[in-house]
Amino acid sequence: MQEVRFYRDWCEQRDLVCFNVVVKESDLYILAQKDLTRKAIKLVSRYRLILEKYIERNPSFVSSLEPITVGGNAPLIVKEMAKAAKKAGVGPMAAVAGAIAEFVGRDLLDYSPELIIENGGDIFMKSLKVRNIGIYAGNSAFTKKITIKILPEGTPLGICASSGTVGHSLSFGKSDAVIVISPSTSLADASATAIGNLIKNESDISQGIEFAQKVKGIKGILIIKDNKMGIWGDVKIS
Repeated sequence: MQEVRFYRDWCEQRDLVCFNVVVKESDLYILAQKDLTRKAIKLVSRYRLILEKYIERNPSFVSSLEPITVGGNAPLIVKEMAKAAKKAGVGPMAAVAGAIAEFVGRDLLDYSPELIIENGGDIFMKSLKVRNIGIYAGNSAFTKKITIKILPEGTPLGICASSGTVGHSLSFGKSDAVIVISPSTSLADASATAIGNLIKNESDISQGIEFAQKVKGIKGILIIKDNKMGIWGDVKIS
């Protein structure tokens, strides 16, 4: 689960209603065409309970730092997390924040055709207009100086972040920000963690991009380390 890497000024999006949903460790900021707080709380609680029950029977799911195999009868959210983790080469819990944001988001689309869900720095977005996402990268000169432009025709989309210098997330790297874009928010989340683990110096940015290029399903990546930035794929910045 990643800490916040984007700035939480979503409520300035005047065309949408902003509300906050907190269920245990899950802290979601949601923007929709109307207040869906009650429905969102029920959905977050439902998916958390599914995961909690599965973990009770399979404790390695939460403790493993490497991909693990889940059975065919595993819940869909568990399968999606395991699948994303396998592609990225990390433990399945590296995908948990993105998975919850996406599963809750896809259910809420029945009530709001436009939706932005931010869960600890991981975003699920379905937009009907261009949206700009501001990036926070700690002490880097790029912090709050650049934005990622998301086009509506490219959504629904996952935009997920990892950092080794900001927040309390588990990372074996020293990146200031790794942003991964994918149609799968679970994959974007797991991949951001995996790539973030690789970045210890500015010279590692190219290695991170090479890794991303090999993961099927990643549309684009942005890596910031100190005052250097690397971009690959379908990433539009301003």
